[in-house]
Amino acid sequence: MLLPLTHREAELIEVVRIIAPARHLTSRSLEGETVGLWDGGEAREVFELIAALPAGERHRCFLPGWGIRAHGSAGPLFAIAFCFRCHGARFWGPDLAADRRSQVFDGESPTARELLRRFRACGSE
Repeated sequence: MLLPLTHREAELIEVVRIIAPARHLTSRSLEGETVGLWDGGEAREVFELIAALPAGERHRCFLPGWGIRAHGSAGPLFAIAFCFRCHGARFWGPDLAADRRSQVFDGESPTARELLRRFRACGSE
């Protein structure tokens, strides 16, 4: 998966549990409850996982359950919502090319399963 170049500036990742997934079909931002924070090495590992997500087949539902908000020293950088049912990801941020705002990943891959495991671990704390 192609990450925004600004991911290199990220110092903190907010893990977001999306409460109203249908809202994200037309949303202009990522909304939900912050259930965890990742910084330092943990944040870098998560970005490596996301970047390593293999491409997949596009499905239609896009009812995301999890997301991240990336923050740098100057404030918010971008956000991503993940739907592990349809294998879609939607990006929000000021410096994103239009062709990168919606991407597809293989939600059954070991990389995707590990990312989902990490999300769920935050949601159960």
